[in-house]
Amino acid sequence: MTALTRPFRGLILAVQFLTRIPTPQVRDFHEDDIGRSAFWFPAVGLIVGLAVAVPVELLSDRPQLAALAGLVIWVWVTGALHIDGLGDVADALGASHRDPARYAAALKDPHMGAFGVVTVVIQLIVKFVLLSEAASQDLTWVLVLVPAWARWISLALPRLTTSLQAGLGERFGGQITWPTITVWVVGLSVASVLTEPVLLVAIPVAGLIAFYWHRRLGGVSGDGLGASTEVSESVLLIALVATTLG
Repeated sequence: MTALTRPFRGLILAVQFLTRIPTPQVRDFHEDDIGRSAFWFPAVGLIVGLAVAVPVELLSDRPQLAALAGLVIWVWVTGALHIDGLGDVADALGASHRDPARYAAALKDPHMGAFGVVTVVIQLIVKFVLLSEAASQDLTWVLVLVPAWARWISLALPRLTTSLQAGLGERFGGQITWPTITVWVVGLSVASVLTEPVLLVAIPVAGLIAFYWHRRLGGVSGDGLGASTEVSESVLLIALVATTLG
């Protein structure tokens, strides 16, 4: 890493972890760097949102084609990282019957079962439909904020509840502070007020998701953070589209 890129080390690592976007190589990497890079997760969300919004805007006169292009870019640029977590969590929840030990054991199974496949398919259909609506309702550039808010929620969850098991979720949680969460919630809130205030629903959604994980399993795992990101994106898209219906 050159002297020019060193100040952006955390951002570069966050981009590497959350996306397939090429970045400068980080040579002197340490495991703790991943946890410290979590500060930049919402910024990566903005990058993802921009990558999705551009093709949707370019094809907005054909909403279904715009939605397909946006969805393909969304899946590609993130490497289906969170979708994979959503599928794993769906399988684990279906097999655990509210038992955290069985949930953790089910997450270790590398094969995806019926619960996971059905959940992933439904999630992709939901995003396709909502992107099509967003394209037809001239909401393209507001889409940039949706992945950013969703990654802010995943940033806040380790502080709003506990880590269910050792792993990336616990590593991130140990590095995330309330000042970090506050900085991003203020910045994203200002951007939302200036563009589409309904996206402020992300703040109570974070609390509801944390409450769900706490009541269901007593905490959240790394895969749970990924699944929560996907669910948050869908909820925010629904809220965004619903404001212009009727």
